[in-house]
Amino acid sequence: MEENKNYTSPIPASNPEEQEIDLMDILRKIIAMRKTLYKAAGIGLVVGIIIAFSIPRQYTVSVTLAPEMGSDSKNSGLASMAASLLGGGNMGNSADALNAALSSEIVSSTPFLLELFDTQVQTLDKELDTTLVAYLDTQRAPWWSLILGAPGKAIGAIKGFFSEKTDTATAFNPFLLTKEENKKVETLRKSIQANIDKKTGITTLSVTLQDAKVTAMVADSVVAKLQQYIINYRIAKAKEDCAYLEQLYKERQQEYYEAQQRYARYVDANKSLVLQSVRTEQERLQNDMNLAYQVYSQVAQQLQVARAKIQEEKPVFAVVEPATVPLQASNSRKMVVIGVFFLALVGTLGWKLFGEPCLQQFKQQS
Repeated sequence: MEENKNYTSPIPASNPEEQEIDLMDILRKIIAMRKTLYKAAGIGLVVGIIIAFSIPRQYTVSVTLAPEMGSDSKNSGLASMAASLLGGGNMGNSADALNAALSSEIVSSTPFLLELFDTQVQTLDKELDTTLVAYLDTQRAPWWSLILGAPGKAIGAIKGFFSEKTDTATAFNPFLLTKEENKKVETLRKSIQANIDKKTGITTLSVTLQDAKVTAMVADSVVAKLQQYIINYRIAKAKEDCAYLEQLYKERQQEYYEAQQRYARYVDANKSLVLQSVRTEQERLQNDMNLAYQVYSQVAQQLQVARAKIQEEKPVFAVVEPATVPLQASNSRKMVVIGVFFLALVGTLGWKLFGEPCLQQFKQQS
């Protein structure tokens, strides 16, 4: 029993001792390099302040939408009510390929972003009142972006000097954008985001720009254009059906009036005659008139149903959280300074404790 105790006791006792020695050794190394850590912290603080004040202030506005799409029930809605009252057939409701679930794809599409270019915006200090496409030229960029982009701008300026000047007042062509237009489209594509909650169907639109009031105005415009975009798509088919039925209604109406006039003229011309041939022709004209009236009446009923369907197909959007001018910037300078400070501190500590010994060991082995 004593031999077993002597044999097993050193094993568990050695691990805590080794761990304590390792921790104390690391602590002594940290204390020994405290001057280096002070320098790294100071450098990180200065660099963090420079970066924080070099990055332009940005503001984010979020808008929450709850879309209510048209019902697919065959026994509900204005169109079904009109069909039942007028005796017309049910025109049916088909699933649309585009709905609110595609909001993120819609707001990031080039045609949609180009429509936003003409949005009228005004800065919070009221010094700038112009269109969104002109405002994008006034947005600031960090100084390192200007340095990195200087060669490209110089080359573009040289090319522009030797190339022929074009008229910039023409409308934007989504099929053929210039480099400047494409750059602004990409800027808006990064600034405007849409997120869909698949469970609830709630859409959250967010816009990030460098002026608080401009951001709120653009967010409000995005919501309005998105709503109109989806409404126009959903009622496009119903409008086509209604336009076709209106044309058909006028044609059938004209045919009925003509058949009515032929019957009336024939009866007036032969009212004193009692020949069988006259009666036969009169019955034929009367049947043509009745048939034309039946067709005309059916088309009129279908037209009323189609008109009701246009209103039924319009989706209703409930704005749960409207656009408001933000009071604080979304990118906090304080967090940038703190992040760079700790990054410099942790990076220096990791290099001194692990990186430098590994490098020396690698040199010795090689």
